Amino acid sequence: MQKLIAGLAVAVMAVFAVAGSVQAADDADLFQEHPWTLSAGGGFITREGDEAVKDSGFLQLKLGYDFSPRWTFEVDLDIMPDLKHNTFSYDKYQISNDTWGVRSGFDVLFHLRNTKDLHFDPYLSAGVGVNVYGEDLGDGEVVPCVPVGIGLFWHFNDVWALRADARYEAFAMESQRLASEWHQLYSVGVNYRFGASVPAAYSVSGGEIDSDGDGLLDSEEVALGTDPYDPDTDKDGLTDGEEVKTYKTDPLNPDTDWDGLKDGAEVLTYKTNPCDRDTDKGGVADGHEVIEDNTNPLDPKDDLQLFTLNIEFDYDKAVLKSQYFDKLDVIVKVLQRDPGATARIEGHADKRKTSKHEYNIRLSERRAKAVLDYLVEVGGIDQARLTYKGYGFTRPVAPNDTEANMQKNRRTEIYIRGSHQQGDVSTAAPMVVPEEGKAQDDPARAAAEAGLK
Repeated sequence: MQKLIAGLAVAVMAVFAVAGSVQAADDADLFQEHPWTLSAGGGFITREGDEAVKDSGFLQLKLGYDFSPRWTFEVDLDIMPDLKHNTFSYDKYQISNDTWGVRSGFDVLFHLRNTKDLHFDPYLSAGVGVNVYGEDLGDGEVVPCVPVGIGLFWHFNDVWALRADARYEAFAMESQRLASEWHQLYSVGVNYRFGASVPAAYSVSGGEIDSDGDGLLDSEEVALGTDPYDPDTDKDGLTDGEEVKTYKTDPLNPDTDWDGLKDGAEVLTYKTNPCDRDTDKGGVADGHEVIEDNTNPLDPKDDLQLFTLNIEFDYDKAVLKSQYFDKLDVIVKVLQRDPGATARIEGHADKRKTSKHEYNIRLSERRAKAVLDYLVEVGGIDQARLTYKGYGFTRPVAPNDTEANMQKNRRTEIYIRGSHQQGDVSTAAPMVVPEEGKAQDDPARAAAEAGLK
């Protein structure tokens, strides 16, 4: 019998090892954030029929630890307080008194749950255990066993679940009172998860759950395409529920307005509008004001002059075409009008399936340099007043999903900091703000921008 038990244990562990290799990539979720559970219930044991005790009930406690969404360790305790004696014609199996029994074991559970719907949570189980019986039955002998079985959790919410379990147990005992046996154990109970909470969005009538506690039901998240086990799918600092219900941002895009700032940073840090690239309507995107310009994205008066040029280059080339010279000449005039002004030239590219990050960085940098060279060599602007940088496809102004949007992303932007804006922008002279709210340093700005259209 001992050889049989050992063989079963090896076989079960082999099956679990294969299953584990398939499921090794599970993501962290509720089961790892709150891994400890407690199950309490009761059940019934059926025996082969030739034992000294009859079929009996038992009380059950199980302490579980989820070390991944698929795998659970459990320690269980089954108490059999009243074992009724059985009468057989075989003297060696007879006892004359009722007795008691205790079973303890260590089990491993492999969950077969659908990660999109946690209500229905079936599992396989296997483990090892020991049985100890009272007087007149085994004489205090510790009896090993190997249980294998199946079970089911039905989750009402993150905290509570019903549980049912059925096991087949190899029970090895060679004594005066008991022989080697196979037992069937059936149990039902409730399961409690420590540290978890019933989400506010939980619906008693509908039985819906919010597994990650982000304010969206799992069914809503499936419809939206967000992860029901990750409260912040796009990792922007706002929960999926906040994005959908409060701020109206895209829970799948960390930068909804494509301004260079994550939605969470806009809401929590800079107090800008995550759905508006230019919150203060000063002409420059919020992200550029914060990251490059050191200006206030809530104050239109300190915005730099921005000129956006959609310059088309030949494939893999950085040579300016003559059709864009007139637009560049307008920028030359703006810089000549204010000798103390400086300019930063930034090149950008679109992103396609075949696009390479480093290559596009270098290409956009060469194209920005081509604009700088024109301003210096043709326009006569002192190079010390100019800087340039290529960003490749890292700073789009639109998703690269259509040719029209990709054209928007293939652009050169020129930011001009006026002489009054040099140094500490907090002490810069105020710019003239027209009634429509668009910032400009003087009326010539509007004329310059008109010349680029």
